[in-house]
Amino acid sequence: MTLLTLADAQLAYGHRALLDGAALTLADGERVALIGRNGEGKSSLLRILAGIEPPDDGTLQLAGGLTRAYVPQEPDFAAGASVFDAVAEGLAEARALHARLAQATSAAQHDALHSRLDAIDGWHWEQRVHDALARLQLDASAEVAALSGGTRKRVALAQALASAPRLLLLDEPTNHLDIDAIEWLQALLAARRGALVFVSHDRAFIDAVATRIVELDRGRLRSYEGAPPAPGTPGAFAAYQAAKARELEAEALAQARADKLLAQEEAWIRKGVEARRTRSAGRVARLEQLRRQRAQRRETLGRVRLGVDAGIPPGRIVAELRDVSVDLGGRRLVDRFGTVVQRGDRIGLIGPNGAGKTTLLRLVLGDLAPSTGTVRHGTRLAVAYFDQMRSALDLDATLADTVSPGSEWIERGGQGGARRQHVTSYLGDFLFAPERAASPVRTLSGGERNRLLLARLFALPANVLVLDEPTNDLDIDTLELLEELLQDYAGTLFLVSHDRRFLDNVVTSTIAWEGDPAFGGRPGLWREYEGGYADWRRQRERSRAAPAAPAPASAASAARQPARPAAARTKLGYKEQRELDGLPARIDALEAEQKALDARLADPGLFVRAPHEAAAAAARHAQIEDELMACLERWEALSRPVAGTP
Repeated sequence: MTLLTLADAQLAYGHRALLDGAALTLADGERVALIGRNGEGKSSLLRILAGIEPPDDGTLQLAGGLTRAYVPQEPDFAAGASVFDAVAEGLAEARALHARLAQATSAAQHDALHSRLDAIDGWHWEQRVHDALARLQLDASAEVAALSGGTRKRVALAQALASAPRLLLLDEPTNHLDIDAIEWLQALLAARRGALVFVSHDRAFIDAVATRIVELDRGRLRSYEGAPPAPGTPGAFAAYQAAKARELEAEALAQARADKLLAQEEAWIRKGVEARRTRSAGRVARLEQLRRQRAQRRETLGRVRLGVDAGIPPGRIVAELRDVSVDLGGRRLVDRFGTVVQRGDRIGLIGPNGAGKTTLLRLVLGDLAPSTGTVRHGTRLAVAYFDQMRSALDLDATLADTVSPGSEWIERGGQGGARRQHVTSYLGDFLFAPERAASPVRTLSGGERNRLLLARLFALPANVLVLDEPTNDLDIDTLELLEELLQDYAGTLFLVSHDRRFLDNVVTSTIAWEGDPAFGGRPGLWREYEGGYADWRRQRERSRAAPAAPAPASAASAARQPARPAAARTKLGYKEQRELDGLPARIDALEAEQKALDARLADPGLFVRAPHEAAAAAARHAQIEDELMACLERWEALSRPVAGTP
């Protein structure tokens, strides 16, 4: 059964057409993923389908009695509202009918109100609200304003689900949700009856939920069929990518042929008198038609050109955490965690909202002191931080001032490949038109703001990148380019993300929160694993399937250790104990010597006054790196049999 038909929809903002003859048909039971570039008009299209905004032109036909519910990217609730009141807004008509029924005085009024309550199934509205709260695990008495972004998104979903709409419209439903919540939402939407249209750039989520992909591209809607496949087979998104590549190739060939014909006809018309003869009137008309077609053509948008300067390499050790714990606000967020972060590591952090991912990052970067334990930091660290809340953006500043304050130029590639780029050209690499360089940040969409923040971040050299939810609101093309950039990045990366496919494609190791007491965890328990999200997931499921078997605290550290005999020692010998006791002082001495050499090598005049001395200092600096690594590895090997695995 067809629920909705959109025909020849037109919508424009300023000179740009967001919808240009767009058409869509939606059947009952379909789950449609709406994808497209940032700023293409996906959210505007959802609001048209929800009946919130009308198109400039075109028709929207709905099945009789169709009920719709729309959840925006950033839900808005009444000030001071409780979670119960916010969710009950989804059944506002039923609440109002009950209130009117209590005040009705005539039999006719009673009959009319009864009939309407029957029609909307509104007799048990309170029970429906409580059912929605239970399904989304929400506290009815909590105040919405005090909730986190992820929990507020749950409240908005509960509000929509309580009304039991035939058509559910979701705009970026996975934003601000942690991985467990995303997987829970996947299962909920896949099992739900009725139709669904959702905007998302989470490729794993699309594969798990969508039965069809619809792309908004240059004002038109293109549909790609395909139900979610069986586990282990290519997903609907992979099928879309293959079909899209074939379409773009055919489109490029057709446009090349049209351009060649137009060039030939233009050359012919310039010959003059021959073209103006009566017998050539048809050819002149064809030329005019070719010109009109070429003028009306909307080219494929360019791709973002990402690049980051890794700057001066840091020392081999970026950070070393030994038996570190952190207590904040009466909660233990990190409990006896240890790791060694080396230059070039790409580390993903996984955990539910509020578990302490940001706290752990601040610990590694030296912004927070541990409650117990020690943290050592490497030398020559230049850190660039991407904030998921975009707090670094001044909404009233222009795009140019945001990327390069006080200058019209971006200086990049300081080591042997220095180049200067005008800020307008640099913004063009991130798909911002030259005329938008003077526009204020507040005029940008969410995805464009994230793209601007990446432009600001990559304008400065950094050998340590910290990306906190960089994938929110980014379109799929930009996501894939960012993946390629980070895979080739020469520095050290810390990535906090709930995009499972992005994690799998980028990180080489994972630090995961495993403090769930239901599975034998304790508050603040973090473990390190080799590989990305899928590797961690497999290892976690194995450990949960066999809870009696002791699991190592750090799979990554365990993988680096040589195999030990089954009967491992529980006590060090006399010489080994003395060696272990002396290692901290040896490490301190090496780090102090390295710091002194850093100060000497920072003086450019040394290379002029005493080039041989400078070369010897540089060689000694490199030698200290090797000695430090050997000491740290020896300390880890000696301390493990005594301390055990926490």
